[in-house]
Amino acid sequence: MKLAFFDTKPYDMPGFDRYAVQAGIEIKYYETRLNEDTVSLASGFDAVCVFVNDTVNANVVNKLSDLGVQVIALRCAGFNNVDIPRCSGKLRVFRVPAYSPHAVAEHAMALLLTINRRTHKAFIRTREFNFSLQGLAGFDLYGKTVGIIGTGKIGRVFADICRGFGMRILAYDKFPAQNAGLEYVDLPTLFRESDIISLHCPLTDETAHIIDSDSIAMMKKGVTIINTSRGALINTEDLITGIKEKKIGAACLDVYEEEGDLFYEDFSGHIVQDDKLVRLIAMPNVIVTSHQAFLTQEALDNIAATTVENLRKFEAGIPSPETEVVFHS
Repeated sequence: MKLAFFDTKPYDMPGFDRYAVQAGIEIKYYETRLNEDTVSLASGFDAVCVFVNDTVNANVVNKLSDLGVQVIALRCAGFNNVDIPRCSGKLRVFRVPAYSPHAVAEHAMALLLTINRRTHKAFIRTREFNFSLQGLAGFDLYGKTVGIIGTGKIGRVFADICRGFGMRILAYDKFPAQNAGLEYVDLPTLFRESDIISLHCPLTDETAHIIDSDSIAMMKKGVTIINTSRGALINTEDLITGIKEKKIGAACLDVYEEEGDLFYEDFSGHIVQDDKLVRLIAMPNVIVTSHQAFLTQEALDNIAATTVENLRKFEAGIPSPETEVVFHS
């Protein structure tokens, strides 16, 4: 099997090279992302491997099919960037549903601890020998209520971490996890009672902008919002307004609604044209990381192993119901 690998980063290659050799898969790495302008690079390949910011819309799907590509291998859990209905009957689509729920959940907690205890600011101060504590006061997580939206593997791991801090946990999910020991409530209740809200749900038509002006209006004054899932779960303009009006006390964002042209690249020597992102980063009670929650050695290894295994099973005609994305009309 020949695999065209798009949006390649140096940390992708060691794991994929190791597992691909074992499976007899030949990989061609491309730094460019897959989109309508680059899809012709897939000519002569059996499969393409894509990540969260590749664009696999209807036109790209049609072109891939015309080029003889048979498989789209997502090296991530989400598939909102792939036109799944258009793939039906043309291309098989596989994903990595659980590369490391601990990696993402731990990053969510790291963001919360950092913004709450101002450790990022303290680090900068002490490097300049400024040992003042002014403006560094946080609050105890113990006894606080955290609302978790989405209780798949990542959401449940995050709940376990929060339990360790002695926090009260409220949960919302369209499909509650059985025997998870979670207190499920409706969204209005979660919004009203939570001191901290963490998003761990997929991006769908139903969850797009689940955080907007209406939901923010229900929240406690000073609420902290964490998003390590998908940027479009939050209406960015409404988030900024909520922060400016001091309704939202802090925001921890590993993802951003319009991240596609920015994240994973170095723009330190450029004037960034995205005014919303610039405003967010300039706010003292906001932390933005560049979609790095997944980035642990264990997760990278699991991503490579699962993606290659998906391709191996496809080639051998072995069903993979737990990893294949199938369109249901």
